[in-house]
Amino acid sequence: MKKNRIVMGVIGSDIHVVGNKIIHYALRQAGYQVTNLGIFNSQENFINAAKETNADAILVSSLYGHAEIDCEGMKQKCVEAGLGDVLLYVGGNLMVGKHSDEEIITRFKGMGFDRVGLPTDMPENIIAWLEEDLGGKSETSNTAD
Repeated sequence: MKKNRIVMGVIGSDIHVVGNKIIHYALRQAGYQVTNLGIFNSQENFINAAKETNADAILVSSLYGHAEIDCEGMKQKCVEAGLGDVLLYVGGNLMVGKHSDEEIITRFKGMGFDRVGLPTDMPENIIAWLEEDLGGKSETSNTAD
């Protein structure tokens, strides 16, 4: 079984890094190869890293509420870069103001995201989604990433 590769980070001018580090740790413990871009990332940073690492999934985090703006057009840019098959996840506090969970999920799925994580989703939810979407558990290895 292949070792699934993940690119993750925080998009836009968001400095909220704690959740990003927790998810990074959980993914590594689950056996994924993780490239964590940290904070202050553009869509292009995610796309370039995904191309360089041959990523299976891109996980975009945002907690400052402006992901709707920061993520607009990202799916199309992935397709244009030859990454149309890469899973695209987004999660966090994604929109400013009061919105139902259903509205947030519908909005981001409409933007081309495969999975939308809400503030109540835990790392084990993300791992379960990846296992389902990538066709099984990732293989754990002793190689550094």
